[in-house]
Amino acid sequence: MAVSPTPKPTASLTGAEAAQPSSNPGGPGLARWGKKWPGAIGGVVAVAYSAGADSTALLLAANERWPGQVRALHVHHGLQAAADQFEALARQTCTKLDIPLQVIRVDARPGPGQSPEEAARNHRYRALADMASSMDAGVVLLAQHADDQMETVLLALSRGAGLPGLAAMPERFVRHGMVFGRPLLDVSAASLRTWLGEEGHAFIDDPSNADLRYTRNRIRSRLVPAWEESFPGFRDRLVRSARHAAQAQSLLDELAHSDLKDVGEPPTIRGLQAMNPARQANVLRFWLRKAWGVSPSEAQMDALLSQIQACRTRGHRIELKVADGQVLRVGDCLAYVRPDEARQI
Repeated sequence: MAVSPTPKPTASLTGAEAAQPSSNPGGPGLARWGKKWPGAIGGVVAVAYSAGADSTALLLAANERWPGQVRALHVHHGLQAAADQFEALARQTCTKLDIPLQVIRVDARPGPGQSPEEAARNHRYRALADMASSMDAGVVLLAQHADDQMETVLLALSRGAGLPGLAAMPERFVRHGMVFGRPLLDVSAASLRTWLGEEGHAFIDDPSNADLRYTRNRIRSRLVPAWEESFPGFRDRLVRSARHAAQAQSLLDELAHSDLKDVGEPPTIRGLQAMNPARQANVLRFWLRKAWGVSPSEAQMDALLSQIQACRTRGHRIELKVADGQVLRVGDCLAYVRPDEARQI
């Protein structure tokens, strides 16, 4: 169940202390993000606001930094009993702060082959992008913080991920034609909650965060405390490792972008065969991610490289399933096609 949306301040301040409220820990992160990408915050700044602790701190920090520019976006998934409570508090808070709020209800039921989490995430990003576009926002700010980033790195390590996975969540990305930003990736969850409590700001805890059926929740409740006991400060170090991985991945993407110009888009088989396997894999991953938003597994990439290497005759077929589509040979090039398109080739 939802926690009471009226937390009391953790301390009673009087005199000079009361006249000097503590600073929102999300403020410096917003300042850094805005300095790196100033073009995104010149007009309307949209904030994905769930009424949970993290997005509440983000909304308050953004409204303080860009008064009059902020708009709140709330996605009602309808996936849990507390969803109506989240929306009610979002409306109450935005009315109090005089921040325009837009709410959208989505059907987040998973499709064939989708997990509930994946379906909810995809619907949420689409809804946020549509709402932000309708108000000509330059960016949608998201409230993922350092603890979320650390958990993402641990998940990636548990799955044997490569650099893209170890780089975890990017500070900035584009989806559905909209820029999304994560300015709190260096800010701890504890600091945000402590500040909210000290200032008496209302928020609701997501009941699903206590559900140990979800891997991320098991990491948070079981693995993280053990790591913290054995390696104090490991959160900051894992977040730093994610930044290093992101920098390395950025260099690989630059190389792939250059190689894609050489092999063509879509890639020619002859152009790929002129590269060593590591470079082939890099440019193919970049092409599939950039053009189609899919990422082959290590086994799928190894199989694709073997098929490309063996393709020496005009009639040689290349066919490999990746995500919900297939990589096929079409003439002298590779193509990625969805099931309906594959029947036409």
